[in-house]
Amino acid sequence: MSTNATSMNMIEAINLALDDAMAANENVIAFGEDVADREEGGVIGVTKGLSTKFGNSRVRSTPISEQAIIGAAIGASLVGMRPVAEIMLMNFTTVAMDMIVNHAAKLRFMSGGQTHVPIVIRTMTGGGFSVGGQHSDFLEAWFAHTAGIKVVIPSNPADAYGLMLSCIEDEDPCMFIECLPLYWTPGPAPERGVKIPLGKAKVVREGADVTVITYSKQVHDVSAVAQKLAKEGISVEVIDLRTISPMDTDTLLASVAKTGRAVVVHEATRNFGVGAEISSRIHEALFDQLKAPVGRVGSAFSAVPFSKPLEDAFLPGAKQIEDAIRATLN
Repeated sequence: MSTNATSMNMIEAINLALDDAMAANENVIAFGEDVADREEGGVIGVTKGLSTKFGNSRVRSTPISEQAIIGAAIGASLVGMRPVAEIMLMNFTTVAMDMIVNHAAKLRFMSGGQTHVPIVIRTMTGGGFSVGGQHSDFLEAWFAHTAGIKVVIPSNPADAYGLMLSCIEDEDPCMFIECLPLYWTPGPAPERGVKIPLGKAKVVREGADVTVITYSKQVHDVSAVAQKLAKEGISVEVIDLRTISPMDTDTLLASVAKTGRAVVVHEATRNFGVGAEISSRIHEALFDQLKAPVGRVGSAFSAVPFSKPLEDAFLPGAKQIEDAIRATLN
C-alpha cells in the first residue's frame, strides 16, 4: 500500500494508523491472537507488516486467552505503555469482561484519578457472513453502559485512521469496534497524522425533513435510502455518531430541533440498544418540538442466525429504514 494513496480500505487505514502511532511513540505496542507476521498479521491482516517493521517485542502474538490479553494490556498501561490489544471477535470480549469492566474501566475511579488505563481494545464484528450467533454480535451498548470506557465505531477508512490515533492517545480505555463487512469497502484516504476527536459526531448529509442517527455500516445503508427518498422530495439529514460514548448529544439535538423528526438505526438488536438511549435524550430535551415520536430500527431480538435467509431477515435493511422514515413523516 502506498502511503500517498488517494483511496484505501479500512484494513489499510487501521494498519496505517497503528504504523504511524508506533513510529511516533515507542511506548505504543500491539498484541493479540495471530497479530504478528508469522501468522499473517491477524485473521484479516490488519496488523500485517508491523511486527517485521517494529519487532516481535512490540507486535506480539499471544496465546488464545482473551482474559490474559486484556490483563496484560492493563498491566502494561500502568507502567507507561500504550497497548493496542486485539480481541479477534467482539463476542469473545465476553471471556474478558471481568478484566474490561471491573479493572480497565474502574481503575481511574478507584484510584481517585491517580491511575489511568490508556489501552485500546480492537475488535471486529458484524452480520452478513453466516458465521453464526457467537461471532457476529454488536455489543456496543454493554460497554457504553459501563462508566470509564469510550466506545468508538468508524464507518469509513479516513475516520478509522483518525479515531484510532485519538484512541491511542486517550488516557482511558477505548473499545474500537471494526465492522467486518466494511473492511474491504474503499474510501478517501486519511490525512496523515490528523486525529478525529472522540465524542464528535459528523453530519454526513444535510437535510430538512427528518434526522437519521446511525453509525458503522448503517451509515452507508441510511445514505442510500436518503438518496432514494431525495428523488421524491424528502430531505433526510444523516448523522454518523462515530463515538457511542461519549455521545455528541449537542449535534444530535441541534439537528432534530431543525427537522422535528428523528430515526435511530443500528445493527445491534433494537431492544435495550443505543437507539433507546438516543430516543430518550431527544424526547427529554425536545418533546415539545417533535412532530412525531422518535423511530428506532435495529436487528430482531434474537441470536444472530447461521442460516443466510434467516440472517438476512434478522438484520435491518433498506426497507426497514425507509419504512421508519416514512412513518415519522406521516
